[in-house]
Amino acid sequence: MAGGNEVNLNESKRVVPLNTWVLISNFKLAYNLLRRPDGTFNRDLAEYLDRKVPPNTIPVDGVFSFDHVDRATGLLNRVFQAAPQNEVQWGIVELEKPLSTTEVVPVIIFFHGGSFTHSSANSAIYDTFCRRLVNICKAVVVSVNYRRSPEYRYPCAYDDGWAALKWVKSRTWLQSGKDSKVYVYLAGDSSGGNIAHHVAVRAAEAEVEILGNILLHPMFGGEKRTESETRLDGKYFVTIQDRNWYWRAFLPDGEDRDHPACNPFGPRGKSLEGLKFPKSLICVAGLDLIQDWQLAYVEGLRKAGQDVKLLFLKEATIGFYFLPNNDHFYCLMEEIKNFVNPSC
Repeated sequence: MAGGNEVNLNESKRVVPLNTWVLISNFKLAYNLLRRPDGTFNRDLAEYLDRKVPPNTIPVDGVFSFDHVDRATGLLNRVFQAAPQNEVQWGIVELEKPLSTTEVVPVIIFFHGGSFTHSSANSAIYDTFCRRLVNICKAVVVSVNYRRSPEYRYPCAYDDGWAALKWVKSRTWLQSGKDSKVYVYLAGDSSGGNIAHHVAVRAAEAEVEILGNILLHPMFGGEKRTESETRLDGKYFVTIQDRNWYWRAFLPDGEDRDHPACNPFGPRGKSLEGLKFPKSLICVAGLDLIQDWQLAYVEGLRKAGQDVKLLFLKEATIGFYFLPNNDHFYCLMEEIKNFVNPSC
């Protein structure tokens, strides 16, 4: 199990760039303050500590954004697009014309991480990440502000992801290419990767086309303890105890970690064999304690005959992609760019 805090901090400092270490360590400190032993969560303090940014119709780093709130459900989606080259058009959001009538423009529906409990679509760290995706991948990004646990347990986040997918699919101004359709990809990190998988399964069963899934160290688990969980417990920002708390906060009361939401290919999971499931890009950080569950997920896809590419980054920790200060960041961005632009 995890050793003393000093040993753990020194070990993570050895492999993580200093500014990334400070960033994730601050998150870790805040998260520890917000979780309560009785399973409740200090949401008021969480909202106070989470640095949020508004949308901007005047471009920042070449990208503008705006929020859409569904009147019926209250679900917020933040849309990020590349700014027009003509400055006269800045500040004007065009919702009548398609993205392009000739070129294909990928639309990435992004689910933020935070173990189903933390962060939001307007958290500064994810706002910045989505802008980078737009610039690097030449895509539109729709970041989903799904409902969070423990106030809203399973399956609320999945339902919100499904609603976001249907909304994106129905927007004519997100269409592109000669065949005038929306070229949708799903993406997410941590719990967001988990949500992307489950939304993709629902879409495949409903015969709704998704072109690909991009999962960044997705949050999966199970009842048994794996070798990586034991070996990495507490060494790189995360402990088994942390993970247990979040699963208890998200899963239905009385459920264990072999629930299909947590363990999709476990004893109660469903096979994807024969299902038209989208191709997948799975990024696994070699210093993430739940990597064994992520690798088991990759193997589950392969056994079901699905198309999956594994990007295993041996010396990466969780959150390495938040700052462009390491080789792993650029490697991942190149993989995502090629994944959503296969003809390039």
